[in-house]
Amino acid sequence: MRKSIITIALLMSMGSAAQAQYRGRGGNVSLGLKAGASLTDFVGADAKNIFNNRFGFHAGIFANIGLTRLVAFQPEVLYSQKGAKTNAVDVNYRLHYIDVPLAFHINTDGFFFEAGPQVGFLVAAKYQSGSASTDVTPSYKSVDFGYLAGLGYQLKHGLGLGLRYNGEFTNFPTSYPMGNTTVQSRARNSAFQLYATYSFN
Repeated sequence: MRKSIITIALLMSMGSAAQAQYRGRGGNVSLGLKAGASLTDFVGADAKNIFNNRFGFHAGIFANIGLTRLVAFQPEVLYSQKGAKTNAVDVNYRLHYIDVPLAFHINTDGFFFEAGPQVGFLVAAKYQSGSASTDVTPSYKSVDFGYLAGLGYQLKHGLGLGLRYNGEFTNFPTSYPMGNTTVQSRARNSAFQLYATYSFN
């Protein structure tokens, strides 16, 4: 949790610096808000035929920094719900993250393609069976490393829309000993995100 607070503070400082740069360079930086729906799942060799998609949401802030006429850098801080349903009736997993995507945009008249790395900080994890909910946060790694790719339409000022995929490089369950063997479940977070943005200039 301490790491996520430090990261948020750094990105807020980056946003302040970006705003100062904007004032001095005539509008190549904009700050904004974004929010939308997520379709999430668990993927990997040990997650096949066990889990199904579930819906969640995400929301946060971003700074879009124009590097050239075609290329922009967009750091973000997002609260993201992830997780999955199982094939069993009324059994769900809900994971809560503070995600920090570092997206690079290729822009053409407002339309953009994006890709980049992402780090996620686990805030909480719940196992839900019917009306019962159990805290399983210690069963999952506190930090995930992943990537993003997507496309959309976003102007320097006003509304925008986008569709993004978030994948993970790392397995999110923690490893555990079993006799002389260490077991690491091969399961990763996966999320499609449909979102709206509003940019301030």
